[in-house]
Amino acid sequence: MKRTKLMALLVAGMLSGSLLHAQETLTLQEAVKYALDNKADAKKAKLDLENSEYQIDEVRAGALPQINASANVKYNAIIPSMPLDIGGQTQYLKMGQPWNSTAGLSVNQQIFNQSLFTGLKAAKTTREFYQINSQLTDEMLIEKVANAYYDVFTTQLQLETIDNNLENTNKTKSVIEGLVTAGIARQIDLDRIVVNINNLQAQRQIIVNALELKENALKFAIGMPIETAIELPDETFDINAQLASANTMDLSGRTEIKVLEKQSELLELNRKSMKAAYYPSLSFGGDIGYQGFGNGVPGSNDFKWFPTSGLGLNLSIPIFNGGSTKAKINQATIQIKQLDVDIEDARLGLNLANENAKAQIKNSLLTVDANRRNVELSKEVLDDTQNNYRNGLATLTELLDAENALATAENNLNTSLLNYKIAEVQLIKANGELKTLVNE
Repeated sequence: MKRTKLMALLVAGMLSGSLLHAQETLTLQEAVKYALDNKADAKKAKLDLENSEYQIDEVRAGALPQINASANVKYNAIIPSMPLDIGGQTQYLKMGQPWNSTAGLSVNQQIFNQSLFTGLKAAKTTREFYQINSQLTDEMLIEKVANAYYDVFTTQLQLETIDNNLENTNKTKSVIEGLVTAGIARQIDLDRIVVNINNLQAQRQIIVNALELKENALKFAIGMPIETAIELPDETFDINAQLASANTMDLSGRTEIKVLEKQSELLELNRKSMKAAYYPSLSFGGDIGYQGFGNGVPGSNDFKWFPTSGLGLNLSIPIFNGGSTKAKINQATIQIKQLDVDIEDARLGLNLANENAKAQIKNSLLTVDANRRNVELSKEVLDDTQNNYRNGLATLTELLDAENALATAENNLNTSLLNYKIAEVQLIKANGELKTLVNE
């Protein structure tokens, strides 16, 4: 019995230890790294990159010798006859034997095939495209995770704000209860403060529910099991005032532009591949084998084998196909021109995003500073109003207004902090430095 209790205690200790370990502080850097290792988008991008190697192998295989072996055996149930004129008389001779069989080995090697050579270049460029696209996928994932992360943190700050408001209101309730007991305050004042507390508790539950939903959204964004408990650190919202004046944007280094430029290279190679239809192609072919005939089955004494072999060159020269190739080349040219327009539009969009991010950073810094001052001032007003109320120099309405003003100021500060962090992510993205959120 004692041994059973001891085992139960040990198991309970192990389970509690694992539960404590399951809820760890999740920094932004850890969240991003987790997403890059576990999110489906990142995994699929890596698989696309791996698949590009197989695409190269497939195209390269066309430039290597193509070797095939073949064999067959046939029984001629009815041997065909052929009429021959011999000395003025028609004779019917059977052409063949009841059994015949062939076995051989053939080889074909491309010597000159412009379409194949262009395909090899395109396959290597495709690999480079998937490498850049994988990087772009990572950056998009980092941006998404960062925004979801800061959204959770803002909701946590809102919860802290309403908890502080509840704490202040409960203190006021205690004061009013004492004044009511002493006959100095009215019962209606106590009832009003109770109603206010009930409303705050209802608001708190709404925020708690919203926080759970946003935490789940963050866990989904990084590919983490929904049942995993997470906790964010307190020092996440650091303000970098120097970031607003930084201007290191280089469009040539933006992954979005690199992807489009690599697409342009692929389209150009596609056009060259179509032009290759104008070129002749030359290949070498050879075969070696045996051909057998006989009255008996292959392998019997009535069946004879005869060696065969041949070597040759195969030349194909395109002459006229009705203008189909030219039409395809013109269509490929239009696709390249359309992509050039997309690249120019992307450059304008990235410039706009960069300027907007810098403007948002500057505005957010001003708003954060103003809201912080408002929070400090609201705290002072609340302290003075609480003191005046205890001394009968302020009404309950003024006290509740002061508490609400502090809560509003703190919520405004939280919102401005979130706006700053979102703008910060956009500016880091504009500078092509999203990976710093992983490596910092």
